[in-house]
Parts: sequence; structure tokens; C-alpha cells
Amino acid sequence: MNSLVQHKYLPSSFHHKIFISRPVSGRASEYCSTTTEHRPNAKLVVGPKAVVAQTVQTVQPQPKVVITTDRPKENDPSLQSTWSHRAWVIAGCTTLIISLGESLKGAVDMHMLMEPIFAGWIGYILADLGSGVYHWGIDNYGDGSTPFFGSQIEAFQGHHKWPWTITRRQFSNNLHALARAITFSVLPINLLCHDPVVQSFVGVFAGCIMFSQQFHAWAHGTKSRLPAAVVALQEAGVLVSRSQHSAHHRPPYNNNYCIVSGLWNEFLDKNKVFEAMEMVVYFKLGVRPRSWSEPESEWMEEIDMAS
Repeated sequence: MNSLVQHKYLPSSFHHKIFISRPVSGRASEYCSTTTEHRPNAKLVVGPKAVVAQTVQTVQPQPKVVITTDRPKENDPSLQSTWSHRAWVIAGCTTLIISLGESLKGAVDMHMLMEPIFAGWIGYILADLGSGVYHWGIDNYGDGSTPFFGSQIEAFQGHHKWPWTITRRQFSNNLHALARAITFSVLPINLLCHDPVVQSFVGVFAGCIMFSQQFHAWAHGTKSRLPAAVVALQEAGVLVSRSQHSAHHRPPYNNNYCIVSGLWNEFLDKNKVFEAMEMVVYFKLGVRPRSWSEPESEWMEEIDMAS
């Protein structure tokens, strides 16, 4: 007789697979095959007729739901205007009226018209560029403790997380910070300079900067809720449009910074002007802009479910 050699196989070295075919009649036929495939996390269940491979399924943990507790409310006091806010807006508007009045008076007295108009147009063009540079700076550098600009940086961080709040801010609440800066900047020029060309440039430039936050708020509004004149100016490109500014609130958050007319946005983004400025700041000062890093939670938009 031939001697039989017995081989012992451990369960970890092979597994049995069961292939079950189910005919139309409903009767099941079982076919058993053996393979040396290694499958981790598998248990062998031995039954009376066959060996069945049963795979253990791993249950993935459910993501945690984070509830924001500092979310602004509809009637949040931080969105309301105070008498101090209104006073600064009145002061800012007064300095603008003085500046434009000086320009008009000087133009009439000196019988010039085109020069002040051209100067005002240049002021409007450069105000959009200025708003973009300022917006880029506070979006990418500093924090709430930065001297002079800390409150603005902190406000824009909150704006990126809750963009809709700008549409809920009252008029003077939204403009008072810029109105205060305009008052201190333009008033000395009103007192010292009476050239109609200079005053036209200063009046239009400063006016566009001061009201840029209102243009910004309109860019976050819905078309049906905006005044028809505002919608017409946005569609004509006189004011920054809703579609153009919405791109700024999508990752990577490093484009469309200008918020007066948006005229400069395409040129600045296409030619990577701000990226070049960031490289200069980094190599000169060693400071990295926020746009080089993954967006932090403070900059990720939280949707207003109520609206």
C-alpha cells in the first residue's frame, strides 16, 4: 500500500470560499473551493456541510457635529448702529461735501470743467485699486492684536465665516470705521488746499473708499432685495457685482479683493500681482500670508440656514 502523507494547514494560511448559485426554481447549490489567499479580519465558521468565510466589517466612527456658540444673531447688538457711529458717518460725509464743494466752486471761478472731471474719474479708478490692496492686506496679515488695524482684521475674519452678517449691519455700523479715517485724512486737505482738481480727486477717491463697505454689502445681497438702481449699477460694472465678489468667498480665498467697482480684479488676479507682493513680503520680512495655508475654521463660511 502506498503510504499517505498528511499535510496540516492552519486557518491563517488559507481560506475556503463558498460560491452559491441560486437557480430560478429557488433551490440553492453550493460549490466549495480552496485558495491560499490571505484575508485579514476574517473568521472561519465551520458548519455541518461546508466551511464558510465570514468577513468582519469594521464600523467607521461617525463624524462629530460641532455647534458654533458665537454665531451672530439676527438682533445682535454688534450689528446695530450707535450714536457714535452715526456721528462719525455725518462727519465723514461733511468732509466729502466740503471737498466736492470746493472743487465745484473752484471749477466755476476758474472756468475749468474737464480737469476736475478727469481728476474725479482717476480718483474713482484708484479707489477700487486701493480697496483691493487694503482688503488683501488685512485678509492675509496680522490679527486682532495688531495696532490700528486689529479690529478691522478681526471683523474681516468674522465676515469670512459669516458673510451674510454684512447685509444685516445697519448703515452707520457698517461705515463708521472708514468714515472716521476719512474725516481725519480729508479735513486737513480741505483746510489747506483749494485747488479744484485736487479737491475733485480727493472727494471722489475718499468717497468711494468710505462707501466701499456699502458697495461690499450690496455685493452680498440678493437681486430681488436690492434697489433697482443698485442692481443696474452692478450690472453696468460701476459697482462691484454679486457674481464677481462671490468668487472671493470660495477657496482658495486669494482673488477678487477689490470691492468698489471690481475693475481691477481681473488684471490683478491674471497677472498674479498679489502673489508677487506676498513673495516680496516673505523674503523681506519672513512673514507668510494666510493664503499660503489651508483655510482655518475662522475663514470657512458658515451658511445662514435661516435665510
